[in-house]
Amino acid sequence: MADQPFNPTSLYGAVDLSALANRDARSAPGAQGRAGAGAPGDASADAPGGAPAGAGAPDQNEPVATLPDAVVDVDERLLDQFMQLSQFLPVFVEMHVGWSSEAKEAAPLLASVVRGLGGRAVLARVDLDANPALGQQPQVIAVLGGRPLQLFSGNPGIDQIRALVNEVVQVAAQQGIAGRVAIEGVDPDAPVVEPEPELPPLHREAYDAVERGDYPAGIAAFERAIAENPGDDDARAGLAQVQLLHRLQGRTLDQIRQAAAQGPEDLDAQLAVADLDLSGGHVEDAFDRLLTLFPTLDADGKKTVRERLLDLFRIVGPADPRVAAARARLTNLLY
Repeated sequence: MADQPFNPTSLYGAVDLSALANRDARSAPGAQGRAGAGAPGDASADAPGGAPAGAGAPDQNEPVATLPDAVVDVDERLLDQFMQLSQFLPVFVEMHVGWSSEAKEAAPLLASVVRGLGGRAVLARVDLDANPALGQQPQVIAVLGGRPLQLFSGNPGIDQIRALVNEVVQVAAQQGIAGRVAIEGVDPDAPVVEPEPELPPLHREAYDAVERGDYPAGIAAFERAIAENPGDDDARAGLAQVQLLHRLQGRTLDQIRQAAAQGPEDLDAQLAVADLDLSGGHVEDAFDRLLTLFPTLDADGKKTVRERLLDLFRIVGPADPRVAAARARLTNLLY
């Protein structure tokens, strides 16, 4: 992307970056003696610590620009302006194409995280179908001081996206790139609350089905989500949860426990009690029941219990210490 002199009139009135030019001029070391040396906001080789010229001198409580939203749709021409804005705060660029369903699912998650930063970063969204000169590779990059860095492609989960964005913001602050933009209609002194991210369409379809009690439809929606993106761990956890609800549907607590008591060697009855325990919050009881049963089973039974345990692990979550302990115990039984 060619360097251009900063030109606020190229923004078509969508955003107000007029404060950026004045701020750049008064903050860059030796600005008066560098007339014509380059576009305002270019990094200076003699800036302390390699930080972009002018990034640390002004009052960082003063916004460098005003935007209608922290997430802005841009074209190739407007993207150049946001590259210059990256001299003062992190700029994320999300490039999407119509054929990539993964990019469509990741986009609202990324937008939610950036909006939650309260103007300490911005997200420029680029439609590559409308701007073919920028390529056809859907991806997300971070830009600091005009320098781009590929962040991710595909559809990482919300936790991974949040971690990547926060890491970029921290690195930017270490380099003196810690300004902010003002967002129209947002009180800069109000506490920043990150909005709940929008669910991917198939996830929403699944949860809507669960809310109306149609568990088979919920299962089918999550299975389609996994078929489209085999790395969608949230869909796998959701699928396991809905399958558990479906297995328990129409059965009473007394029926399940009575059947298990009368048939201690009945694998299906013991699996049902484990489901019941987990749904009631008795996580360790559910794990212990199946792990105690495991050594007594034949090869097919062990396979069934192992698969059920993996589903229950997904429901509880890999970070839970009870899952780590049960997983270690299962590994010892397997080997």
